[in-house]
Amino acid sequence: MKSIAISGSLRENVGKRDAKELRYEGQVPAVLYGGATQTHFSVSAADLKSVIYTPVVQFIDLDIAGTQTQAIIKDLQFHPLTDEVLHVDFLQLDEQKPVTIEIPITLTGTSPGVKMGGKLVQKLRKLRVKALPANHQDTIEVSIEGLEVGKSVRVGEIQIPNLVITNAVEDTIVSVTTSRALRQAEQQAASGKK
Repeated sequence: MKSIAISGSLRENVGKRDAKELRYEGQVPAVLYGGATQTHFSVSAADLKSVIYTPVVQFIDLDIAGTQTQAIIKDLQFHPLTDEVLHVDFLQLDEQKPVTIEIPITLTGTSPGVKMGGKLVQKLRKLRVKALPANHQDTIEVSIEGLEVGKSVRVGEIQIPNLVITNAVEDTIVSVTTSRALRQAEQQAASGKK
């Protein structure tokens, strides 16, 4: 899985006034947990944009006052009106502990149901996946090669070694439904046969 480097500065004071000053300076208050202790620090808002506003999942190589740590973003808080990032929670990764991440789905192949005039409906764009950090993937490929009209691919049909998908097994990922044009053509064909 891809990773991106971000550097942070330790925070001396932890409180509302200090956090407000940091935001005014273009910094975002953050906390790193999952290790032996919690670390309070700040990161540049500009550095965070390349991680937050992308569909790609990335590990983050944090450099906090010279200490290197690999982490993921676990939680974000946004301002309700301006969508400015107010706070970030990072989870420190441990090579021996599995971590749950949402990974984007990539559809592959061409559906015969769509070629016949059906409508492709993708209900899930990401899957929650639990695995060791070394086993995580950038995307999960779902083939729609044999998908006919009225058929679907469910979460339970996706099997990937070393990964556990935590979504409900009966959840539909993608399906091909009957489009209005296909329904009209079927009705005209049925009325023409009478």
